[in-house]
Amino acid sequence: QVQLVESGGGLVQAGGSLRLSCAASGRTFSSYAMGWFRQAPGKEREFVAAISRSGSTRYADSVKGRFTISRDNAKNTVYLQMNSLKPEDTAVYYCAADRTIYATVVTTIPNNYELWGQGTQVTVSS
Repeated sequence: QVQLVESGGGLVQAGGSLRLSCAASGRTFSSYAMGWFRQAPGKEREFVAAISRSGSTRYADSVKGRFTISRDNAKNTVYLQMNSLKPEDTAVYYCAADRTIYATVVTTIPNNYELWGQGTQVTVSS
C-alpha cells in the first residue's frame, strides 16, 4: 500500500512561490490518480488540484493559472508548484491518492481518495 509524505511548505510573502512535493512509497504509484487539497483554520477541506494516471489535470478556479500539478512516476512523486501566492492560500496542504483503473479520470471529491499524507503548512504573509 502506498504511503504519502508531503514536504516543501513554509512561510512566504504574498506574490512569492513554493513547490510542494509528495513522495509515495510502494511500487504502485502509477496506479493512482493524485490530488492536492487544503484546509484553512475553521474551514472545510477543499480541492486544489489533481492529476490523473495519464497526466490530465484539473484545478480549482481559485488557483487556476497560478498553481501547477505534475507527477514523476519514476520518482513516485507528485508536485504542486504554487506561484503568485496570496494570503488566502494559507492552509495546511494535503496530498491524496485515488487508486483507479481509469487512466484519464480525476476527482475533486475528498472522500474518493483512499490515502492521505500528514499535511504541510503553507503560510502566506501580506
